[in-house]
Amino acid sequence: MIETAFLKTPLGIAKLEGDENGLTSLSILDRDEKPTDIIPEELEDAVYQLKEYFDGSRTQFSLLLNPIGTEFQNKVWKALELIPYGKTVSYLELSKTLGDPNAIRAVASANGKNPLWIIIPCHRVIGSDGSLTGYAGGLHRKKWLLEHENPAKQQSLF
Repeated sequence: MIETAFLKTPLGIAKLEGDENGLTSLSILDRDEKPTDIIPEELEDAVYQLKEYFDGSRTQFSLLLNPIGTEFQNKVWKALELIPYGKTVSYLELSKTLGDPNAIRAVASANGKNPLWIIIPCHRVIGSDGSLTGYAGGLHRKKWLLEHENPAKQQSLF
């Protein structure tokens, strides 16, 4: 049985879904939802690790994942997991990594259908010219995530 939990984050309310086979979905809602008081056991580790990520003490997730997608989408999502924290790659670089530089549109489409935001870091994929390009959660969230992961945080001068 799929369990659901809602978690307050700096980006809005996160909705987590999963079962004993792993986390199937993580999304940020554009509506208010009351955070879950009692987290289902199957989602406890994901909630804990997400809290660590947002407080800056976690740079890599170690969770059982079970995203639902096509074989190609799962291949792209596995490649996304290899992008290191604080780094970005272009859609072209990602396509080349997957063995087909002409598959940029298909890779971008699979990237946009990623059901596990943040954990499978689709926000780390940018345009070849360095532009943020599209992001299902909104460019303001992509910008926030990339700044959050930037190892050279802007220091206050005063």
